[in-house]
Amino acid sequence: MTGPIDPSSATRTGRGGLSTDRLGSNYFKLFAASTISNLGDGIALIAYPWLASALTRNPLLIALVLVVQRLPWLLFSLPAGVITDRNDRRTLMVGANLIRTVLTVFVALVVLNRGDVLPDVDVVADPDAIISTNIGLYLLVLAATLLIGTAEVIYDNAAQTFMPAIVHSKQLEKANGRMWSVEMVANTFAGPPLGALLLAVAFSLPFFVDAATFGISAILVALIPSAVPSKPGDTTDRKPWRAELSEGFRWLWNHELLRPLAITLGLLNGVGMLMISILVLYAQEVLHTSTTEFALLGTGGAIGGIIGGWTASQISSRIGAGPSLWLTLLGGAATTFVIGLTSWWMLAWLMFAISSMVGVLWNVITVSLRQTIIPDHLLGRVNSVYRFFGWGMMPIGSLLGGLVVVTSETLVSREMALRLPWLIGAGLQVLLLVFAAPKLTTQRIEAARAAATADDT
Repeated sequence: MTGPIDPSSATRTGRGGLSTDRLGSNYFKLFAASTISNLGDGIALIAYPWLASALTRNPLLIALVLVVQRLPWLLFSLPAGVITDRNDRRTLMVGANLIRTVLTVFVALVVLNRGDVLPDVDVVADPDAIISTNIGLYLLVLAATLLIGTAEVIYDNAAQTFMPAIVHSKQLEKANGRMWSVEMVANTFAGPPLGALLLAVAFSLPFFVDAATFGISAILVALIPSAVPSKPGDTTDRKPWRAELSEGFRWLWNHELLRPLAITLGLLNGVGMLMISILVLYAQEVLHTSTTEFALLGTGGAIGGIIGGWTASQISSRIGAGPSLWLTLLGGAATTFVIGLTSWWMLAWLMFAISSMVGVLWNVITVSLRQTIIPDHLLGRVNSVYRFFGWGMMPIGSLLGGLVVVTSETLVSREMALRLPWLIGAGLQVLLLVFAAPKLTTQRIEAARAAATADDT
């Protein structure tokens, strides 16, 4: 990978003219774009579930919104990898965010037009009911969520494969850790309370602000110089689409570390969505949160994410990358179990903080690892295959979460039915730790890094 020297970081340079001790101005443009976009995502974390819960109290219909949101990762992540390796990654990121801007503005205009007939969440008392006059709005939310999620697949895959073009490999863990910290602040600390405040002003206002954040993010990414290499150099001799996709799939599947890592992440995310898909109902009916308290619930995750992002590289160095990954699974199981038992939202807040801290630790280690060991010409495809496994289970987990509540309501109380996904999730994470621990060791991780460094040399 070659590229120009970044004048803002030209103190000590390594491969490709990238600084080995500073992150550089191009990184901070991407950093700012991600921050503002995640602020909008945090607003959407409140706006979309609260909108859905104003239309229906049916857990399966609530979960379906998250199913549709994550479905593109199952259906579109593999083609997205080929698209990322065939096209300029910077251009893809700008285009994806512009598409999300337009779609979110459309949703905002429709909600604005129907705002006078949207009920408060307490009005829809029947769990099996959906307001007949708002069926069209519910279907619109599903359609828009699907399209926005598809654009998200393109943006996220391009962004992760773009990072090694602007940050030296020695700085990747630091760069990813810093970015995840501020993303957590924007996504779960600043965004949700702001979303709750905007909802109190007007039901449509959070969607307008969300659209603006996508637009600003697109502009910031566009400011990164086009001279920065953002795709493999030789694109004249292309293989057929299916052959390129198969090449990326085989590379990951034959890798002794990335294969179990991708499978573990997929199962972990599926279990996570089993619970998150019904979180808005759990918060309203079991934790008895108001709109503001529901927004504050996410700030626990933000604080944990900040701590995890800024300390991930130190924790990994101190206890080893393998035990750091085990800590994610063990911490997730323990916190999930406590959340499933409590009725006090402040205790749930603390558990979200701990869970988020160890979750960001996993992300910093594994994403930096992938960016280091996957060859650049395969980075988009292998990354997309990895995320196909890792994120493709999310819509399945979301659907199962809604089904668990709906089916168990016939046997137990509504409150117990809403607790069951959390209790089941805790047990599944313990089983996942037993499966993953022997395969995800520090020795294997360091061996993969060393092999990649030797190949690069």
